[in-house]
Amino acid sequence: MPGMYPVTFGAVELLRDLDRRDGWVLSKDGVPQSYVDLQDPTYLEFEYVQLMADVIDVLPDGPLSCVHVGGGACTIPRFVAATRPGSRHIVIEPDGLLVDLVREYLNLRSIPRLKVLVTGGREGTATVWDESADLVVLDAFAGATMPVELATTEYMGDLARVLRPTGTLLINLADGKGLPFTRRLLATVASTFGQVALVAEPGVMRGRRFGNLIVAASRTALPLDLMTRQAARGLTQARCVHGEALTNFIAGAAPINDGDPVMAPAPPPAVFD
Repeated sequence: MPGMYPVTFGAVELLRDLDRRDGWVLSKDGVPQSYVDLQDPTYLEFEYVQLMADVIDVLPDGPLSCVHVGGGACTIPRFVAATRPGSRHIVIEPDGLLVDLVREYLNLRSIPRLKVLVTGGREGTATVWDESADLVVLDAFAGATMPVELATTEYMGDLARVLRPTGTLLINLADGKGLPFTRRLLATVASTFGQVALVAEPGVMRGRRFGNLIVAASRTALPLDLMTRQAARGLTQARCVHGEALTNFIAGAAPINDGDPVMAPAPPPAVFD
C-alpha cells in the first residue's frame, strides 16, 4: 500500500508512520497533506489539526452537523465522528481520484453519516442548505497554498449562509514573516462574522517563522474563555487572540474581494525538509 498514486491533480504519496502501526501520511509534492491513525482517529499528528480539535472540543456537547471544505484523508471528520457520535458530515473535495484512494486504502467508509461531494469548494458550498451546519471547516490547499478564491468576502458570505446562527467556522491557513495574508483574511472574515479569534503557536503568531494559523469565527458568539484556556494547555501550547487585541493585529488590513490581485503565501523550501 505505501507508494505513489496518480490522482486527478497530479500524484500523491502514501507513507506509513514507522512509530504507529496504523498511522499513515498522505503527501503531495513533498508536502504532508493529512495524517490518520486508522485505529485511533483521536490521535492527531499535525499541530494545526490539534489546534482545530481544541476549538471543536469546547463547542457545546453533542453531535454536530459539519461541512468540510477540503477533504484529504478526512482527519477532522474521523475525529468528530469518534468524539461526537451521531455527527453528520459533508466533505467537499475536488479530486475524485483522491477520494477513491482514501476510500480504498484509508477506510473512508469507517466514518458514519459521511457524504462526499466531488467538486470545487465554492461550487460545493453553493449546494448546501441555508443554516444547516453547526461547524464548517475550511482546510483547502492547492499544493502548499490556500486557494485565494476561498478567502474572499463573497465566499465568506456563502459560508455564513450555510452556518446556523450559533455555528462555528474554522479556517486553516499558512503564512510567514509579518503575516500579511493572515491580516487580510482576518479582515475578510471580520467583515462577515460578528466574533473572530486567531489561534496559533506563539512563534508563528509573531510572524517569526512560517506555519499554520487557525481562524475561528461565529455570527453570534465563540466560547473565547474556553478556547483561550484550551489553546494554552493543549498538546500544542498556543495563543488565542481576540477582541481589541485582534483588532490591533488586523491594523487596517483590507478585506479580500473576488478579483483582487492577492497571492496566498507559499512556504520556504526548507519547511518540509
